Amino acid sequence: MSGAQSTLLRASRIKPWEIVFWLAAFAVPALLPSHALIVNEVAIVALFAISLDLVLGYSGIVSLGHAAFFGFGAYTAALLCKHVTPDPHIGLLVAMATSAVLGLLASFTILRGTDLTRLMVTLGIALILFELANKLDWLTGGMDGIQGLMFKPVLGKFEFDLQGQVAAYYSLAVLVILFFVARRIVHSPFGATLKAIRDNRLRAMAIGIPVHARLIAVYTIAAAIAGAAGALFTQSSGFASIDVFEFHRSADVMLMVVIGGVGWLYGGVAGAIVFKLMQDFLSQITPQYWTFWLGLFLVVLVLAGRDRLLKPWTWFRRSA
Repeated sequence: MSGAQSTLLRASRIKPWEIVFWLAAFAVPALLPSHALIVNEVAIVALFAISLDLVLGYSGIVSLGHAAFFGFGAYTAALLCKHVTPDPHIGLLVAMATSAVLGLLASFTILRGTDLTRLMVTLGIALILFELANKLDWLTGGMDGIQGLMFKPVLGKFEFDLQGQVAAYYSLAVLVILFFVARRIVHSPFGATLKAIRDNRLRAMAIGIPVHARLIAVYTIAAAIAGAAGALFTQSSGFASIDVFEFHRSADVMLMVVIGGVGWLYGGVAGAIVFKLMQDFLSQITPQYWTFWLGLFLVVLVLAGRDRLLKPWTWFRRSA
């Protein structure tokens, strides 16, 4: 076995602390049932953040329109429930498939140009879908969205409850499965080529890496995962509104990835936890100004540096 293969295998092995982390995550809805709804929300946005990190942290594609895939998955699950079948599992799989197709089509728009060009193109795709959802009111419900959706029980036994425990476990289960799928991808030779493209695209082309094919593949995979997050949002809330396409969703998930750390899958999970807990805490204290305090935290985070912020004993140390 080559050194590169052994390194990838070591990196992909599950660490003991990871087992403890995921067991603790699944224990929260049972031990703290009043917090099941926030656990469900964290699981959904964590999955959304992981999908963005695949294209941003591992591939170097800057995107401000990732909500397009989240929203597409949300509306797919809603329309499927309303017109075809209320089975949540089928809705989840179909939402992933349709979002993957959308990601495949959209991927051709980000193959060329600068980071600024890609940023504007991705934002434009989300805005187009937002306007389509607004205008096609006979299908999407327009500004009112699709409401009153009733899904079948998860695994045929567990009905979605108002307390949110079933939704929390359902979302956590999907998060764990897709997290380890993404983990396997980034710790594979395919993932190694993505990092090479991110670090130096011209050099990657020079050594024979099919750059365009790799970017198309990872963008499609990320879109499918984002679509899964959107489907979970619809299935756990019982509605899909035009809000799922709005710019703030793309901006929020970008902030989560930045908070947790770009290019580290657990960064998306950590960022989602910090972001949602801060949002919940600050909105209770100052409902009108919680975004101010969240923005202040992000400014301090960027200026001080995440690593330094977490080590107070280095705050007054002079740099060499």
